[in-house]
Amino acid sequence: MKTSLNGKQFIKISEGYDEVPRVDSGGKLVWGHGHNRVGNEPVPDRISLADADALFETDLAGRYEPVLNKSLAVHGFNPNQNQYDALSDFVYELEHDIDLLLSHGLDQVTSQLPRWCHAVDEHGVKVVVPGILARRLKEVALFNTPVS
Repeated sequence: MKTSLNGKQFIKISEGYDEVPRVDSGGKLVWGHGHNRVGNEPVPDRISLADADALFETDLAGRYEPVLNKSLAVHGFNPNQNQYDALSDFVYELEHDIDLLLSHGLDQVTSQLPRWCHAVDEHGVKVVVPGILARRLKEVALFNTPVS
């Protein structure tokens, strides 16, 4: 499957747009629409919106959709388009955690998604990050939206 135009907009809104590279809350260098630096990839001083959009499309098709599609196949799940788009947003943010999320079953995704909202604070304590929880709840809403 592929992420729909609606799903792509959903991810872009979730990620935002950074013209200038920055270090995100997870300590990763990001720019554009949440692009994570790969290896020794050159870091631009700035990225235009058009270039960020192109990089987003490349990342989604080349890095994230293959991971999601492989995990869905391994678990034998065939989601509808809105479910796929919600999972695509999750994978775009937390690529390596999709197998663990799906291991509970497709019918458990909406109860599991809100659990993926934590970070470790400066004292080493696991805390809920309100912005991440809000993103997970939006994914739940999209996942539950009937396809018309």
